Amino acid sequence: MSRLPDSSAVSPGSSPVDTAIWCARRGWPVHPLVPGLKVPAANCPSCRQQSHSAEHCSCLAAGRWCHGFHAATTDLMRIRTWWDTQPQFGVAVSCGPARLVVLDVDAHANGYPSRERLLPGVPIPSAIDLTGLENGYHTLALLAAYRKQQNPCDDGSTLRVETASGGMHVWYSLPTGMRFRSSSGAGAKAALAWQVDVRAERGYVVAPGVRTRKGVYRPVGTVRTPAPLPEWIANELIRTGHGIPSSGEPHGKIPRPLIRRTAEGIDGLTRLLDDVQACASASEGTGFTSKLNVAAFTAGGLVAAGRMSDSEAVARLTRAAEAARPTQQRKIARTIRDGLKAGAMRPLHLEGRS
Repeated sequence: MSRLPDSSAVSPGSSPVDTAIWCARRGWPVHPLVPGLKVPAANCPSCRQQSHSAEHCSCLAAGRWCHGFHAATTDLMRIRTWWDTQPQFGVAVSCGPARLVVLDVDAHANGYPSRERLLPGVPIPSAIDLTGLENGYHTLALLAAYRKQQNPCDDGSTLRVETASGGMHVWYSLPTGMRFRSSSGAGAKAALAWQVDVRAERGYVVAPGVRTRKGVYRPVGTVRTPAPLPEWIANELIRTGHGIPSSGEPHGKIPRPLIRRTAEGIDGLTRLLDDVQACASASEGTGFTSKLNVAAFTAGGLVAAGRMSDSEAVARLTRAAEAARPTQQRKIARTIRDGLKAGAMRPLHLEGRS
């Protein structure tokens, strides 16, 4: 059996076991997929009938594949045993223990939904022409343009994989302590953007080079190493509720400072609140919700760092928001609540600043 040296790159011609070993040597736990599909392979009859949970499955304790990412491993002997049993197994990487976040960009030919669902939490003014917007490639590019950042699908510094259905997986690595949950891009409340899924904790992604019935997961370019997750994407994941709080989690406290703020300290919050209140100049097209979201996120960080009380943060945010949109009290309260909660995951410690 051939083995890939650690420095080599996977390709569509690599055998499944070589691909699995290549991933494991990079510290990415793998588990088998049903041959030709992107569905985890079951083992025992009970699992194939979906009649019991992973915690009650004897396969896992015995070192057999079962229940997808619950069985994922970097043990090379176990991997060889699994793929010797079924050489045509596909290969999946468990994102959580691999310290990976993968943006799963879909290219489904569906009519786009209402504007508020394209970029959850980011208002898109009616003046913006959405002609030609068709899929996740476009919504992710739109989000990047809003943030004045590079489109991740064009990020040649990181591992990118064209999927069998015409989409793209953009792989990024996480620093120790930072954690994100998976989501489905189809859900308005859980999405990073319409048709853009997030694969992270309790999620898996098909390994590069794997062939399915629909085609090959083909690596793009020559880069085979995930780059560190860009700060702006981390901020967006936190804003959209993908962050996992450090409290009570086994990975411990999230290190700081890990993400740059768009504003710093109490003075920065004051400037953000001024921007929110200035939205009173027009009834639409001012980015009111987005500005309030950023202000609440920043205030949440200040509260978590002990630099202001929760009641003071709510009062200041509410006062500025209602001055701009006095008839939107319920929406304002919800935006403030969500922003404070997300910001609390990133305490804003800035020694020597007021």
